[in-house]
Amino acid sequence: MGNTGTVLRELRGAQKTAKGVSLYSRYVNRPAGRIFAAGAYRIGLTPNQVTLVSAAFTFAAIASVALVRPSSGLAVAVYAGLVIGFALDSADGQLARLTGGGGPDGEWLDHVVDCAKMILVHTAVLISFQRFSALPGEGWLLLPLGFLFTAVLTFCAGLLREQLGKAAARPAADTGTSAPVSRLRAVALLPADYGVFCLVFLLLGDPTAFRVGYAALAAVHALFLVAFLAKWFRELRALRTAD
Repeated sequence: MGNTGTVLRELRGAQKTAKGVSLYSRYVNRPAGRIFAAGAYRIGLTPNQVTLVSAAFTFAAIASVALVRPSSGLAVAVYAGLVIGFALDSADGQLARLTGGGGPDGEWLDHVVDCAKMILVHTAVLISFQRFSALPGEGWLLLPLGFLFTAVLTFCAGLLREQLGKAAARPAADTGTSAPVSRLRAVALLPADYGVFCLVFLLLGDPTAFRVGYAALAAVHALFLVAFLAKWFRELRALRTAD
């Protein structure tokens, strides 16, 4: 394959569908991931190595939340680490599709890192609340635990929906057409996007603003969880009745 421009064009052609993807992932995270994937290809990294680099950025940022007293400088550093880690998380899959170097091991590693990220980021917020914040009440310590429960349940239920759906669905004939991507749905999904979640860490230097923003996102994610669970249950039940 030729120069970086050629690689970027190939990556764009190998991009996954935008259906069910928020505007942030479609117009910010995936394009950033393409740039990282092209760079990784040029220097000879494998998809699994890109996954590990993504984990290093993400986990370093998360550790900083738990270990360093909040400040404006920390807020920017944490946000940068999380966003770069998220873009690299997109890059590993794009690189795998470009090179054909993906496999079950890479998919497994990617999911393990994603699950660890989900658990650790809310655990780090809990530790930061306990160590550095003058909370209005101890009940605030339950907030990261609730957010953690919501995030992990959404992740596990969504993964099961995907796998069970693949196992139950009958092969469909290729009609040569695909359903149009809904821009309204892409906008509606923004509050549930991990990239939007990362934005709240820019408030880390102001404890009150961070708590309010984090609580608001927790409430929104809980509402999305209820909606997703109902939707996924209906879809799997429909697959059963179609047999």
